[in-house]
Amino acid sequence: MRQPLPPVVLVLAGHDPTGGAGLIADSESIAACGGWAVTIPTAFTIQNCHNVVRVVPTDAALMGQMVDEIAMMPVAAIKLGLISSASTLQAAIAIIRRFPGVPVVADPVLKAGGGTELSTPELRQQYRDQLLAHVDILTPNRAELAMLTPECQTTDDDTARAVALLSLGCQAVLVSATDDPLPGTDDQVQLTLHSPDNTRQWQWPRLPEQFHGSGCTLSSAIAARLAVGERLLTACEQAQHYTWQSLSHGYQPASGQCLPNRTPRASRF
Repeated sequence: MRQPLPPVVLVLAGHDPTGGAGLIADSESIAACGGWAVTIPTAFTIQNCHNVVRVVPTDAALMGQMVDEIAMMPVAAIKLGLISSASTLQAAIAIIRRFPGVPVVADPVLKAGGGTELSTPELRQQYRDQLLAHVDILTPNRAELAMLTPECQTTDDDTARAVALLSLGCQAVLVSATDDPLPGTDDQVQLTLHSPDNTRQWQWPRLPEQFHGSGCTLSSAIAARLAVGERLLTACEQAQHYTWQSLSHGYQPASGQCLPNRTPRASRF
């Protein structure tokens, strides 16, 4: 007897040829966390484990044609990653609208770990104004949170910034302090979930290395856990556990940032 297909997670994200981030990272994380990834590239990137060299957005019409052929699959969650043009943003929104009621996890990939800008102020404004109302949980790091809230540039208050995004229709914001430790937490990575009902914080031991693809791993794991039926709080907890284990058992390439090891055996998930 064949087993039934695991819960399907539709992934709209960029392709990273290193496998550290993007569609490959998303697919590995989703499989390890109990889902089945169906992928539509939003962009093709030229990059290594140090930085992104070039981003080529996918043709929006091509994205639509891809989803036409997989629309009959029972999509249980949607994960959104790199959006590098206005046309792919509109295509992604149109695709999300085809699956009403399906939870949407958005990872705002705005800047590469090596420093390359992957967005523009105009595109970030469109992201805020047009996409966030369709998002169930946004997963920015602190730098991305600040880039998405220019109205809060006079404050370093993450809560105020998260509230600003919630006011735009986003249902929850999970902020990770991986890139910028909060005062007094140099040896810890703090993650804070903001929602209209409450705020919840977690702390994990900070690993000494820098990692390529940690944000993709976390957001995809959340999408997979939502797809299998977990509530948001539990999904966030399980995804953080999986991500930390993937990083702590990660790989060191010849040069550049470390790569997460997302296999279930290595993660002990």
